[in-house]
Amino acid sequence: MLNPEIARIEVTRHILRAFDIHASKRLGQNFLVNPSVVKAIVETAEIKDDDRVLEIGPGIGTLTQGLLEAGARVTAVEMDKKLPAVLRETLKGYDKFELVEGDILKVDIASIMGDGPCKVVANLPYYITTPIIMTLLERRLPISRIVTMVQKEVADRMIASPGGKDYGALSIAVQYYTEPEMVMTVGANSFMPSPAVESAVMDCVVRDNPPVSVRDEKMFFLAVKAAFAQRRKTLGNAIQGVGITKEMAHDALMKAGIDPQRRGETLSIEEFARLADSI
Repeated sequence: MLNPEIARIEVTRHILRAFDIHASKRLGQNFLVNPSVVKAIVETAEIKDDDRVLEIGPGIGTLTQGLLEAGARVTAVEMDKKLPAVLRETLKGYDKFELVEGDILKVDIASIMGDGPCKVVANLPYYITTPIIMTLLERRLPISRIVTMVQKEVADRMIASPGGKDYGALSIAVQYYTEPEMVMTVGANSFMPSPAVESAVMDCVVRDNPPVSVRDEKMFFLAVKAAFAQRRKTLGNAIQGVGITKEMAHDALMKAGIDPQRRGETLSIEEFARLADSI
């Protein structure tokens, strides 16, 4: 029975006062105080008994408690040195909880999670959301699903289609590795303190195989990065950023059946694959 007590605003206030904790702007801390959102995140992750879950930035244990109540084995990585003492108190009695102190971008995730599949469930710090997501995807870890609370602006970019202002390198990377879906939007009043932005819960089911086949994955992402490095540039100019001449860029685009006057935000993931193979 899911019973996210910490998510109640009066409980969160009591914990923060008791431990003299103040939300760190530097670490992008906003404590979730909406039990229904905690429940929705846990249900989206489809937590089953003994599922292995990596949580990033557990804070005072709000989402962690929801995951543990659902039967998950949670390994949480926290870099705020003030919070381990809080977590050991708020999550006392949960024997499936393990805390790792450190920076998720530096921690050896494979080592702390061990063998076998796992899920990532987290209310991510908004100031480093993209680096965290890219780290999780690029390391080819045995992750089956990534369910995260992110800034809505980032969520829009993750699911964006070609042609819009939100479409970019993040869109392609997330859609290459996963099948992303925006599950719900979350208003600022669900957090303490209230952030100045709207949030969203993203469900990214990791693909067994990418939606396109490429000869050289490194070149594929180099081409994507070059195409979006200066969005106003035409592809004939932008693609030179992979380290080729203007003539070579023109030839590669023509061979791929892509007009050199187009811009990166108009290309589908399939067209980027053709272009990378052509290069």
